[in-house]
Amino acid sequence: MSSKRQTNSAGLRRDIELLEVLGKHETEHRSGLGVIRIAELAGREKTQVSRALSTLAEQGLVDRDPKTLLYRLGWRLYALSAQTYEAHLVAVATPYLRRLAELTQETTHLCVLRQDEVLTLSTASPAHGFRAVWEGLTSPAPSTSAGRVLVCEWDETSIRSKWTAPMLASVSGVRKFASTDEFASELLKIRQQGFSIVDEEFEIGVVGCSAPIRDASGRIVAALNIGAPKSRLESKLDQAARITRKVARELSETLYAPL
Repeated sequence: MSSKRQTNSAGLRRDIELLEVLGKHETEHRSGLGVIRIAELAGREKTQVSRALSTLAEQGLVDRDPKTLLYRLGWRLYALSAQTYEAHLVAVATPYLRRLAELTQETTHLCVLRQDEVLTLSTASPAHGFRAVWEGLTSPAPSTSAGRVLVCEWDETSIRSKWTAPMLASVSGVRKFASTDEFASELLKIRQQGFSIVDEEFEIGVVGCSAPIRDASGRIVAALNIGAPKSRLESKLDQAARITRKVARELSETLYAPL
C-alpha cells in the first residue's frame, strides 16, 4: 500500500511539473507548446510526456489545439482557480489596488507568500502608466519589501531555522543580510512601523514599499506593494509607504465582507 501511494505521489508531482511548464510565459507567447518542447523543459522523455498530456487533456486540465497540436492550460484549471482563496482575495483587493495606484501614481501589486517566495497575484497601474506584467512571477522574500512584510511576524524560531546566514547569503538581490540577527532586526522594525521600504536592495535603480494585509484573526495573509524607478519615487518613498499602510489597513477591514 505504501509503495502504491509513493507511486501515485510521484505521478502527481510529474503531472504538476507539466502544468507548471505550460504556465510559463513561453506558452502564452507561442499560443501553446508542442510535446517535444514540453519534454525539453520538463527534462523528461517524449513518449512519457505525451501519455501524461493525453490523460490531463481527458480531464480538462490541459487543452490541445486540433490544428496546431499545441498544448496549453485547460478550462478546468481556470474553473478551479476561480474558487480559490487567492481569487477571492484578488476580487476584494482590486479596487484598493487601483485606488493606491491613483493616489501614488505608481504601479501597485498584491503579493502573497508561497514557501519562501513572494508571488504577485494582481497588478494595477495609474491611468497614464505603463502596465508591466507581474502576475504569476515570484521573487525571494528577504530581498523584497513585500517578502519582508509577509514574514515579519514569524516566530523567532522559524525565522532562525529558515533564514540561516548561508541561506541569506545565497538569496538573489543587491543587499545581502550578514546574519540572521540582522534580518530579524529588520523584521522587528517593520512590525513596529507597519510597513517596509527597500532602496535598491533587490535591483539597482528600483525602490519600493509594502504594507501588510490581515485577515479577520489579524494574521498577515498578503501585502500591498509599490515598486518604481528610484529617480521618480525616491523623494516620495516614505510618503508612499504611509499611504500604502493606510490603504492596506482599509483593505484588511473589508477583506471578508460579502462580494
